Amino acid sequence: MKKPVYGMIIGGILGVFDGLSALVSAPETAPQIASIVIGSTVKGVIAGLIIGLVAQRTRSLAVGILTGLIVGLVLAGLVVFMNVKAGAPAYVWEIMLPGAIVGVIVGYATMKYRQASASGSHS
Repeated sequence: MKKPVYGMIIGGILGVFDGLSALVSAPETAPQIASIVIGSTVKGVIAGLIIGLVAQRTRSLAVGILTGLIVGLVLAGLVVFMNVKAGAPAYVWEIMLPGAIVGVIVGYATMKYRQASASGSHS
């Protein structure tokens, strides 16, 4: 499996948990939890794709983690911006912190992932 695909899978799975964290950090969002989880999952998949593409081109764990942090913060920042623009509460920390954590974890996991070689042997 290629690193971008792996990043998208990890990002999507963690995105579900990112979305579900809204039930703890902002319980008043419970009526919108389905759309929050879907949005967070999509955000995680996009982050995983970007991080996976970077991970394919470098071997630096620091670059992968930093890329994950930046991508996670940028995508979470876009969600905060959309909330403010729509007149909804911003939930800055409740969105930015889990987004950054997901980005860092996806960056780390994607950099550490070793693709199986073409010959079928495992390294």
